[in-house]
Amino acid sequence: MKRKFSDRANWRRILRRSYTCMTMDGDEFRGLVTLYRIHELREPLWKEYNGRKLCLADRGYLWMQHFPRGEHFVVTTMFDDKNRVVQWYIDICKTQGLTDQQVPWFDDLYLDVVVLPSGEVFLLDEDELEDAVRQGVVSNKDAALARKTAGRLLSAIRNGRFRYFTLSLKHRKALAGPNGEVSES
Repeated sequence: MKRKFSDRANWRRILRRSYTCMTMDGDEFRGLVTLYRIHELREPLWKEYNGRKLCLADRGYLWMQHFPRGEHFVVTTMFDDKNRVVQWYIDICKTQGLTDQQVPWFDDLYLDVVVLPSGEVFLLDEDELEDAVRQGVVSNKDAALARKTAGRLLSAIRNGRFRYFTLSLKHRKALAGPNGEVSES
């Protein structure tokens, strides 16, 4: 199981970035929200879905992560340099936490759900989860938690009850400033 950190401090692709983390405790959302703005990078990051290539990271892109309190998932909304959603990437995780420096992290359970603005939905890395179970890296209990969480998320998405689609747009406008800017770090 990999521990992943929201500040992506070791991401070698990125040369200059801005990062901030906020606690939110409202009626719509309780947890942590991070903003990661890419200012300079070695090369863009591309991903292909069903034969269509999408740029996920480039100059001016903003990645917003929601760490909902008490949940077994983290939602990353990737915005392009025009503040349009490129994709929602949902990591299924065992636990979430904070470092001593107040950087959110999660222990990844391999399964991921990707939702594109077109409405296409993908469940990724089922094979990686199975390999991790076979290798003893993930217990059967944790694998069952990952599958149950992914199933619950997929059902919420299909039934129009996945609130992070609208929350991400609302929070980007409220937290990233009028031009989507994040203070540099």
